[in-house]
Amino acid sequence: METDCWLLGGEFEDSVFEERPERRTGPPVSYHAKRCEPQWFYEEVGSNDDGEVLTIKKFKGDLAYRRQEYQKALQEYSSISEKLPPTNFAMKRDVEEGQARCLVRLGRHAEALALAANLENKATNTDHLTTVLCLELAICSSLHNVEKTIFCLQKLISLHPFNPWNWGQLAEAYLNLEPALSAPCASSYKQNSFTSSDRSIRSSFPHSGRGCLLCFPETLPESSVFSMEASSGNNQENEKGPDNIQNSVAEKREAVLLETQMKACASFIRTRLLLQLTQSQQTSFALERNLRTQQEIEDKMKAFSFKEDTLLFIAEVMGEDIVPEKIKDEVHTEVKCVGCAPLTSLVMASSKEFEDRWFGKIKDHFCSFENQLHTEIHILA
Repeated sequence: METDCWLLGGEFEDSVFEERPERRTGPPVSYHAKRCEPQWFYEEVGSNDDGEVLTIKKFKGDLAYRRQEYQKALQEYSSISEKLPPTNFAMKRDVEEGQARCLVRLGRHAEALALAANLENKATNTDHLTTVLCLELAICSSLHNVEKTIFCLQKLISLHPFNPWNWGQLAEAYLNLEPALSAPCASSYKQNSFTSSDRSIRSSFPHSGRGCLLCFPETLPESSVFSMEASSGNNQENEKGPDNIQNSVAEKREAVLLETQMKACASFIRTRLLLQLTQSQQTSFALERNLRTQQEIEDKMKAFSFKEDTLLFIAEVMGEDIVPEKIKDEVHTEVKCVGCAPLTSLVMASSKEFEDRWFGKIKDHFCSFENQLHTEIHILA
């Protein structure tokens, strides 16, 4: 028969004609799992397998770390690192992470950061990068470096924008910036005096009512809004020169403080939105933690002097991308293995890029109101 006459799929696999192995009669052979006593790896284990020897050392290092014997754990991890074959990437990552965490506990933060940076450069999938960013976050938190802690959290959020706990940590980190910002502002207020006429103008200003986007006292310092002396003659300007400089510095500090409060508030609101979305799917201690965190956020929100319509606007902006179907896909998505170079595109390159992405609309809205405020004040003056 010619080959043209063969139908598609008419060929047979060789396995069709092979004899199948006979099935065993009787009960199957039982499987006995290997049982190990606690801390079995501290016993003498005679093994010629280099991999097993290194694994035992790894277990010893892990136990020493758990017992807070960080120097001993570091020695175990370091001895493994020297003997690991270059192809054993998984254990090498684990060992280097262990070394970095030991170094942090021992106060050797620079060495820990160097190891973390090396791990970040070698990360090839999102799981690896998430682990490294959590490590960097732990190092920066140990250093009490708020700015770097914020940037680590921003990079984590870039990878996992629907994780409420990262957003909650970011809000807390922004609040940790407030003492450094508010202290100079408080001292600058003591150096400035205001007349009763200034206060009366402020109280009669049309935007100080409920329709105002921001609560007026929190928008701008009185020194920057109502420096009536600045519009006087040249002689008065020369006399008040140092005061004007102080007022300008105080105004800038107050603006930065307000912007920081806005970022913290927006982060808290997004945390609450994400927790509310997952609330119906949780039970037991997970639900208790969820509800407790929402209540804590509610209590902290009272410290902000933003109006109700301001909070509604922030919630609208921070919840634009929160769609249940989208979040479900995000939670169940597979690990992205994209290689070292493309992986860097998944995280924000700078803190400014992150804040423009998430807080840009809110900031623009605040700025437009502030510009209108200044214009009307000049008209009144």
